[in-house]
Amino acid sequence: MLNGGFTALLLLALAATLVMAAVIDTRTFTISNRLTAGVALGAPLYWISLGVDPFPGMAIQLAAGAIVFAILAIAFHTGMMGGGDVKLAAALALWLSPANTLKFLTLMAIVGGVLTVGILIMHRVRKAAGRPKIPYGVAIAAGALFVLAPILAQRFLNQFV
Repeated sequence: MLNGGFTALLLLALAATLVMAAVIDTRTFTISNRLTAGVALGAPLYWISLGVDPFPGMAIQLAAGAIVFAILAIAFHTGMMGGGDVKLAAALALWLSPANTLKFLTLMAIVGGVLTVGILIMHRVRKAAGRPKIPYGVAIAAGALFVLAPILAQRFLNQFV
């Protein structure tokens, strides 16, 4: 690790960005490309702050992001996710180890399922017409924050040991 304080600041910035993405997606049902680009472009700074080697470390991170993008592109194609959701999840995979990426995707799917069921119930209770919109950015942010919380806690608590 080159600079623990800088790494912690990057993780805090990522967490704040995820909260912002969830709020914006709830309000507008969109996740901007600028926000997603910021997440993706922050990942190399994070890798450098951790001292990750270009090969295989950075290559594995890039591969994980590409794999997440490819898998979730199928969900986009079938209408289950929006394009911004797919791009944000892939950008987040750049920040997470392969094991944490799997945790993130699992938690994202669970939160997304609960969110979708809740919105569908509200939609039917209100007898609204058409297909309800799901702000899946909320599920993406929640899944990532659940994975990042222990990492952030460890970084900050280690400062006091």
